[in-house]
Amino acid sequence: MDNNYVNQLPVPACVVGADSIIKIANHLMKNVIVYEDIEGTNFFALTGVKREVLLQANKEDVFITRNDRVFRLKTNEDAKQEKDIVVFFEETTAEESLQRKIENDKTVILFINIDNYDALISSSVEDSRRIAPTQIEGIIRKWAETYEAPVIGIDYERYVIYTNNESLDKMLEENFKVMEEVRKIEEQIDFPVSISIGIGSSEISISESMNLAEAAMELALGRGGDQAVYKNDERTKYYGGTLQTLEKNNRGKSRVIAHAMKTLINDADRVFIMGHRWPDMDAFGSAIGAYCICRHLGAEAYIVIDKYNDALDTIYEQAAETEAYRVIKSEKALKLASEKSLLIIVDVNRPGLVESRELLEACSNIVIIDHHRLAEDSIENATVAYIESYASSASELMAEILQHFSTRRIINKFEAEAMFAGIMVDSNSFSGRTGVKTFEAAAWLKRAGVDTTEVKRFFQMDKEDFTSKANAIAKAEFSDDGIAFARTKSHTGSSQVINAQVADDLLMVKGVKATFVLGTGTKGQTLISARSLGSINVHTLMEKFNGGGHFSSAGAQVKDTADNVDKMLKKYIKDYLKKYNNDTNI
Repeated sequence: MDNNYVNQLPVPACVVGADSIIKIANHLMKNVIVYEDIEGTNFFALTGVKREVLLQANKEDVFITRNDRVFRLKTNEDAKQEKDIVVFFEETTAEESLQRKIENDKTVILFINIDNYDALISSSVEDSRRIAPTQIEGIIRKWAETYEAPVIGIDYERYVIYTNNESLDKMLEENFKVMEEVRKIEEQIDFPVSISIGIGSSEISISESMNLAEAAMELALGRGGDQAVYKNDERTKYYGGTLQTLEKNNRGKSRVIAHAMKTLINDADRVFIMGHRWPDMDAFGSAIGAYCICRHLGAEAYIVIDKYNDALDTIYEQAAETEAYRVIKSEKALKLASEKSLLIIVDVNRPGLVESRELLEACSNIVIIDHHRLAEDSIENATVAYIESYASSASELMAEILQHFSTRRIINKFEAEAMFAGIMVDSNSFSGRTGVKTFEAAAWLKRAGVDTTEVKRFFQMDKEDFTSKANAIAKAEFSDDGIAFARTKSHTGSSQVINAQVADDLLMVKGVKATFVLGTGTKGQTLISARSLGSINVHTLMEKFNGGGHFSSAGAQVKDTADNVDKMLKKYIKDYLKKYNNDTNI
């Protein structure tokens, strides 16, 4: 290559040999690389650009940034691996700066909602009911002011903020510190205070940003509030979630749900009821409750169950003996389903976890009754959705709905016991995730004939399972951070139940804040049961394994070995505790 040719070029340029060494560099290269005498230096070590990437520079944009300037790389048309390559540096600093400015100035919309506003107002004396909301509004406005973002009050409990990507980046970097400022108010009043934030940012339009912000807010509230959810055109991210979900005292919603269900059931040719795969006591109990509603309304109803584990044997067999319930497999349900059919989904809100994904897709009218936090992939376009993460169980919500259908008893003793058992299993015998409504639902079921001794029989286990549980507890590991780890050896259909019971029992050890128990399912998958006393959000940890649940009770099923899952879990916990101990929102 002629030196004069390279030196006369109007842009920085150099010649790179097949051995990666710079053979010739013109005087303009000083605008790119400040070092003198770069000839004889390895080009790829100097620039950080890989040879295979450089050879594609004429087909795909390749940029480097040096001396606060941006350059686009181009090569001679016949550049090849084994030949000298002429590299041209086209400065695009102004272009990139303009592009960054356009990106930074794009509109971002934030919705802010005061969680449990009605309960907050009703819990305050009349003279001071506006004190906390006024304090919250002041904190929100002061926070937004630091980003020169206008705040518009939609009503007493909701606000909208218009800002841009540049300010959003700072908010994300600070983990939305406004949520922490709002939480501090709870030290001054008897009622815990929190806010939820839904953020939307779209490349398409401001209208789409608004839609994303609305969807993000629904996710934040569906996951229990006290968190920020950010949605753009490609992904969703979560921030916060440090307070447990508070019970809502509004009974009007369950009445509206009951009325809507009555209309949908009456309009349907038949009703299918299903929970999650391998249903537990709560999924089965709430399904029985939904079946009772259909029977009361004279509808043709079916409970869809393909497989169940050993822990459901006793109650399932008792239901089968009565011959009072139509329990079918999903294959038959698909043959019976039509455009006029209604599908009631209980104890699950994610399409990937339902008993039959095909049945879900076959039905256009869908009702969801669930108590798990919403996930990014939750079922969309449900006709009616009663998803309350404050509730102990789906059976609790179903008992609440049942009370709006008739003044007389519409469930029998067994049905009441099935729902009671559902509440017991998900509340760890009323010791966790319970509120006033939990005990009211239990009292209503008790009046319907529940025999707690009979319910206890549903939870009996084989001697082998009992021994497996005892061994897991005896060999549990305890960390200095208050975390307990255990593994169960059972490979039966009861593994999931045993895991949960071990996790619950280990919480009784002094100093333990959270428990994680691993076991093996019937298909070889690793099962995780996670429990917490409230200071650690096990739901967010289980989401990393595509699982979930509640703030203090969650689980996951992972297609990997227990050893690998154990390593990943401990790493996630370590990262979580590091952020938690640094008072960072998680």
